[in-house]
Amino acid sequence: MRKAFIIPILLTTVAACTKEKVTTPGLEVSTSSLTYKAGDTVTFNLRGNPDNITFYSGEPGHNYEFRDRTRAENDLLIDFTSLVQFGEIRQNLQLMISTDFTGVADSNAIKAATWTDLSDQVTFSSGADRTPSGTLNLKDYAVEGKLIYVAFRYTDYKKEKGQNRWVIRTFNAQNISPDSIVTPLATVATGGWQAVDFKNYSKKWVITTAQLLMESTDKNGDDNEDWIFAKGFDPFAIKPDEGTALKNISTVLSQHQHVYKKPGTYKVVFDVSSVRYNGEKRAQKEIILTITN
Repeated sequence: MRKAFIIPILLTTVAACTKEKVTTPGLEVSTSSLTYKAGDTVTFNLRGNPDNITFYSGEPGHNYEFRDRTRAENDLLIDFTSLVQFGEIRQNLQLMISTDFTGVADSNAIKAATWTDLSDQVTFSSGADRTPSGTLNLKDYAVEGKLIYVAFRYTDYKKEKGQNRWVIRTFNAQNISPDSIVTPLATVATGGWQAVDFKNYSKKWVITTAQLLMESTDKNGDDNEDWIFAKGFDPFAIKPDEGTALKNISTVLSQHQHVYKKPGTYKVVFDVSSVRYNGEKRAQKEIILTITN
């Protein structure tokens, strides 16, 4: 008798589940004003209980319309600090870039690539430690579909005073979008550096997470040429804008507060969703706020 009752109940439950529809999530958003001063706390009053709410403030890096953006007309900026010492102090380190290098750590691959010497656009050490290079913008060299490779080329020759020692203390590469979003590309520690010897294989670039060091030699050192290059940089890459998750299906939210620090006009978006086993529906609620001084 027990089986006769259980089976119909199970069948009824399954049938009810299959008929469940995913409804469009509802949310009403209001504020006491549409104009605030920078530094004020803006309180968003929320009515409705969607499963999930994600908040996009409209500030740089938090724009709903850029949530899927991965390409932009960026400025690709690089800078570094350097030290030269020992031997004859002279300008024998070059900054080189290429857009057709294959990224293979091989002398033939380097020779086959087209390199542009940008040494005259940066400042190298003349003896002082941590000499700043200044910031160099590589946007003019950006070509869609091609990476930009940055390399340092060291050359020196056998002489009485010996050959000098170069150290790249710091290195930074980053993309900055037209709306000021910073996408880090590389540092000394994360640059994926590779060294290639052309001459005098006993002296070479030493790569650590702290610095890049080209060894010096005494007066008996043979002529030398050594390259070191970073991984290729995509000048158009950008991080998608992000929202702030405010609630999920297990929570209830009636208010959200946010502080805008800079004047401007901000398009605020609350992205809401209803999620079930058989589907998902989304909706967006927008408010335009003006922030003044």
